[in-house]
Amino acid sequence: MQRDDVPRPHRVLQPAGWAPPRGYANGVAARGTQVFVAGQIGWNAQCAFDSDDLVAQTRQALRNVRAVLDEAGAAPQHIVRMTWYLLDRAEYLARGRELGAVFREEIGHYGIAMSAVQVAALIESRAKVEIEVTAVIPE
Repeated sequence: MQRDDVPRPHRVLQPAGWAPPRGYANGVAARGTQVFVAGQIGWNAQCAFDSDDLVAQTRQALRNVRAVLDEAGAAPQHIVRMTWYLLDRAEYLARGRELGAVFREEIGHYGIAMSAVQVAALIESRAKVEIEVTAVIPE
């Protein structure tokens, strides 16, 4: 798995004087082939949910993101932008340590411009999280 100390093919943007963000980057600059991954939810390759737990669904959604990236010849270190759509802000905040551990295991770095948004519902009724990404494979 990719780790924070491994160089990535993009540059994290951190304005001078700003407090460093925790768990994301304020911005990212990159050049290369862009890969757009549609929102991935926590179901398996057969479109079936193995769990209704937020952390388990997050792990599966991130694995699904990685599978799509792999199809493009990309890897987690190529991710430059990520958006999370969540049903329950309070659960997301309460389970932050668990989610962070899963994120580090599956993605391995936080040098990503990220947003997280609470939504009223997701299209799949059992889904608790949907994650979309943009990656850039260097030229």
